[in-house]
Amino acid sequence: MKWLMLCYSVPSDTSRHRVAVWRELRRIGAISPQQAVWALPDGAGSRRALEGVTQLVEGAGGEALLVRAEALYEGSEKRLEELYIAAREEEYIELLAECDKFEAEIDSEIRKRKFTAAELDEEEQNFDRLVRWHRDLTRKTFFAVASSSLADKRLKECEQFLAGFADLVFEVEQP
Repeated sequence: MKWLMLCYSVPSDTSRHRVAVWRELRRIGAISPQQAVWALPDGAGSRRALEGVTQLVEGAGGEALLVRAEALYEGSEKRLEELYIAAREEEYIELLAECDKFEAEIDSEIRKRKFTAAELDEEEQNFDRLVRWHRDLTRKTFFAVASSSLADKRLKECEQFLAGFADLVFEVEQP
């Protein structure tokens, strides 16, 4: 596996720029094996994404160095892969927790018998958010991650749960 490594520094006079860079690196799925060093597997979109971060750093008055690492020592490459998998696993676990919350919310509305179109719209928006999150997470998963197949399954279950709720709302809303 080839890796892209970004080393950067941003002026410390304001945290706004440092936070913006950090958020963007997290959004694209980069991992930080060392302070101010981030890595991504060299794959579809990774270079473009890190070039975007480089522009963000430079726009904040900082300096960035983007390197393609082709021949890492075996231990270093294994460590990067472990860090990357752990970061994705953490995100999948968070997604699974949100799926649980999604179903619990719908279950609560069913117990309250709150079968309104407005409530259905809200739950559909929540489900769409889960779908986007899952899609983005899948897109940045380059290695096998234990929880990814469970997340696929849970998302389908959430979709079925939402469909059941929609049926209940339809029954109540129809004259």
